[in-house]
Amino acid sequence: MASKNPVKMDAVKEGLTVFLDETIEVIGVSVGSGVSDQPMSDLETLQGAESRVKNTQIQFPDYDFYVGIEGGVEESVSGLMAFAWIVISNGVTTGKARTAGFFLPPEVARLVHQGMELGDADDVVFRKSNSKQQNGAVGLLTNDVITRKSLYLPAVQMAFIPFLNPELYSDYLLGASH
Repeated sequence: MASKNPVKMDAVKEGLTVFLDETIEVIGVSVGSGVSDQPMSDLETLQGAESRVKNTQIQFPDYDFYVGIEGGVEESVSGLMAFAWIVISNGVTTGKARTAGFFLPPEVARLVHQGMELGDADDVVFRKSNSKQQNGAVGLLTNDVITRKSLYLPAVQMAFIPFLNPELYSDYLLGASH
């Protein structure tokens, strides 16, 4: 797992455990994403998740799966939308999925546009500390009805689909960037 964030690690463990017949261990490591600290587009966010997977594979070559989760934002005519990309690879097959997206409050969006990372902007607006390692923006905005973990969970599971149905997916297409 290309992160030591406990929320991301829990989402991966819970998301993949339902598909694997064995107990899994998620080991979190810190690797670079190769993108901005706060990705500002869908493409940059996906590139960050892909880079985290590649960098983890290079540093730790003998594991069964590699997972990268990258949170990002993208401006639209309706406002600044937050989401995350999940990429899972075993070195041959790669699966990708994106979480649901949600619009950020204008004050949070303003701070992000000024260069602040989303988690830090959330902490300022909601008067919290280290919310990105807890419930995140989605938890703060939904009173924890949807948490950061529950937002990631379906996307982790959807990114694993090619591993469940290898005969239906082309490794060449899945491994290709974008």
